[in-house]
Amino acid sequence: MRILGIDPGLQITGFGVVDAQGQQLSYVASGTIKTAHLDKKDLPGRLKVLFDGVREVTERYQPDCSSVEIVFVNVNPQSTLLLGQARGACITALVSLDLPVAEYTALQLKQAVAGYGKAGKAEVQLMVMRLLRLPTLPGKDAADALGLAITHAHAGKARAVLAAALKKA
Repeated sequence: MRILGIDPGLQITGFGVVDAQGQQLSYVASGTIKTAHLDKKDLPGRLKVLFDGVREVTERYQPDCSSVEIVFVNVNPQSTLLLGQARGACITALVSLDLPVAEYTALQLKQAVAGYGKAGKAEVQLMVMRLLRLPTLPGKDAADALGLAITHAHAGKARAVLAAALKKA
């Protein structure tokens, strides 16, 4: 199963692609989609860059499913709204290509990758590097996206078993 993880952000959106075969995880690709080249006031243009970028990554790597981080409520409501719009553009790009989307919180990602929910960005980067046997640390946004793909690789199996059991009941 090939999994695309997306860590949405209005300025930088991380992506990570992982192949999962049983318990074995293999790194495929990772990177970022950036909107810094556009005027910060051009929200529609920035959302289009994210939408087009996620579609391009999806078409290039042909994942079977995707996972996206759930937005948490910030102290600044305006930042939360903007992040929510970026997340919406990313999810819309994924579903426009008929790709299933799973959603995970930052806490779930940190628990799955680092073993505890209060892990910092550096710890997530280090654990992603170790789990995928990467030669160097991935960037923070790409590491979070890879972490989301890893989270889905583990949680997705449990979800499938649960769904099958519920169908039988």
